[in-house]
Amino acid sequence: MSVLSALADAIRSQSVEVIDLTAPLSASTPVIMLPPPFGNTATFSLSEISRYDDRGPAWYWNDITTGEHTGTHFDAPVHWVTGRDGEDVSQVAARSLIAPAVVLDFSAHAAADPDFLLEVDHIKAWEADHGPLPEGGWLLYRTGWDERSADQARFLNANESGPHTPGVSIECARWLAEQAPVMGFGVETVGTDAGTAHSFDPPFPCHAALLGAGKYGLTQLQNLAALPATGTVVIAAPLPIVGGSGSPSRVLALVERS
Repeated sequence: MSVLSALADAIRSQSVEVIDLTAPLSASTPVIMLPPPFGNTATFSLSEISRYDDRGPAWYWNDITTGEHTGTHFDAPVHWVTGRDGEDVSQVAARSLIAPAVVLDFSAHAAADPDFLLEVDHIKAWEADHGPLPEGGWLLYRTGWDERSADQARFLNANESGPHTPGVSIECARWLAEQAPVMGFGVETVGTDAGTAHSFDPPFPCHAALLGAGKYGLTQLQNLAALPATGTVVIAAPLPIVGGSGSPSRVLALVERS
């Protein structure tokens, strides 16, 4: 039996489980909110073209309005000024969209402190228990934040000082960009940076360092709790928008079950 036939059989028999890591995309999907004078993205919306009526008697379809960075989405290098000469989302190699992944679970830390920051020492301690990060794969950072994804206010968790959501430290962002073997970093929050990262020096270090290094981001993931620490394969499928800085994406995980 070929490798692909064996995989198809394993998926049918559910010895390989397919887990959807994608948030449903609707008008209520949370979006990032930037303060003035910065521009903001549109929320997702549907505009009906026809629905089995005189506009189209046998078919139903809609126009959609959305931002590239709405819902579960893929960040391409060109999204950030540090990656302005890098790939747009249509230029990301198809082979890069299927890759191994590991899950680092810091949900208890984030529950105790919404401003929790992942540090290099946290990753090193995880590697001591589980082995090295996957070459050319994804580091998925579980914080439990997907539990808030049905409510814009709880998801952004903002007060007068700004949003408060977990992320990574400046040093950790640089390490992920420059030394870690992974090609990308995935989170459950609205963006790959911490909510307070606007006040860091430099600001938004995860975007700046990873995208500047030609690496990728995945955001607003769900169901990371269903994944093992190691052994997952992730399929991340953004739209190949020519010139696009990113795209809403369907993100799936393949997990082998005994």
